[in-house]
Amino acid sequence: MFDRPHPLFLPLTLAFMTTASEPVRRHNGLSYKELISVFNDCFLVSCHCRLQSGYPEPLYLPDKKSVPARICFREDFVSSALHEVAHWCIAGEERRKLVDFGYWYEPDGRSVKQQKKFESVEVKPQALEWLFSLAAGVRFQVSLDNLSGEQSNTEAFKKAVFTEAQAMLAKGLPTRARIFLDALMKKTGCPDAIETMLCYQDL
Repeated sequence: MFDRPHPLFLPLTLAFMTTASEPVRRHNGLSYKELISVFNDCFLVSCHCRLQSGYPEPLYLPDKKSVPARICFREDFVSSALHEVAHWCIAGEERRKLVDFGYWYEPDGRSVKQQKKFESVEVKPQALEWLFSLAAGVRFQVSLDNLSGEQSNTEAFKKAVFTEAQAMLAKGLPTRARIFLDALMKKTGCPDAIETMLCYQDL
């Protein structure tokens, strides 16, 4: 039930959203402790999943009987928390039964072919992470995560993330993503609709 989208926002146009030079932010950003509280209030009981900080690297661990699933993010980094939550919100029921959702990951230093594969699976979670970041009042930056590998077309990836964020809002977010986004906006007192806050130049 948690992967059925909710229709909400009207379609957006790239031309309209790129006219603003600065994003709209009129609320204070959340701390990592506040993010944990918001997430666990939403999903610890309903989905048997908790968000945890303090790990050297991100990790997802599925639930085991009385032990809830854990979304473990790096140290106390808000961006890591939102990125890992985005992956969880997108993952289907079967993937949520697997460690790290069963995703492929090749470390920094990827070839062009490997990097293209990495980017193809990162567009959707990074688009959703951006929406969460806007709602939480924190800075978002796209990540190609390949500093020592072959160079990629950063602008092309930014456009893909922007377009995906628009599409998500137009089609309706997955249910868990919608619940978390609404909870973030309520926590920050965000007065604006997310679609009015998208700004390509901010990526």
